[in-house]
Amino acid sequence: MKVERLNKKELNAYCESLGIETKKKKKQELVQAVYEYERAIIDEAIASGTCLKLLKTKIGKLADEYAQNLDEKITARKEEMKADDNSHYLIYRVLGISNEEGILIDEYQNTGRFLYKYAGSFLEEAASMCLFFANSKGGKVLVKNTQGTKPKTFEIDFLNGNDAVEIKWRDATTDGDHITKEHTRVKVIQSYGYKPIRVMFYYPQREQAIKIQETLKTIYSGVGGEYYSGDDAWAYLLKVSGYNLKQILTEIAERRDREDNNDK
Repeated sequence: MKVERLNKKELNAYCESLGIETKKKKKQELVQAVYEYERAIIDEAIASGTCLKLLKTKIGKLADEYAQNLDEKITARKEEMKADDNSHYLIYRVLGISNEEGILIDEYQNTGRFLYKYAGSFLEEAASMCLFFANSKGGKVLVKNTQGTKPKTFEIDFLNGNDAVEIKWRDATTDGDHITKEHTRVKVIQSYGYKPIRVMFYYPQREQAIKIQETLKTIYSGVGGEYYSGDDAWAYLLKVSGYNLKQILTEIAERRDREDNNDK
């Protein structure tokens, strides 16, 4: 759970469930209190030699939460779609797609949107968790845009010492404006004295998207930053945090497979 995403009421309730005092505290103070609470638990696990076990438990719980939320979103959307106006199926039929196929295509398109969003958020949060286990002072940071007015701020997924780490599960954009925004983002981060580092676990497969990534790699290199993708991204996280996230996720996936097979 990213506590930053909770509104004040939700954050108050979450803090109270942990036994954290909430009276007269601003949101940022409560967020910091949650991090300190989590840090104390992690430090205790490190001292007792159970840190890896704790990390696996937390990532497993996180995966379960995301899976449940994703399932609820998909189920709700499918129910909504039953009342949709499907008059556009006329065009599908003109192009050789039957009504039955059209229904499945629309369902999968909507499912895919949710899946990509949740996959990215989950992997970012899991990777950030590994980094936080290794660095208690690191975390998400917002910096003001020193190069322009739009956007007003840029978000650093995890500030690890002087390294401003941006975490992506994959980036398949083909929009040229994306390059301009990323170039500005990198310059802003550099202006604060941080080293911009891009960690992208899955490389895009389409030609135009690959060209965009090659350009971004050049931009990072040009300012003394670092760019990791694919196997290099997993290796970077392992080297910096000391935790093999890919192995942890593989174990969770295999558990899911066993559960699915047992249900059949």
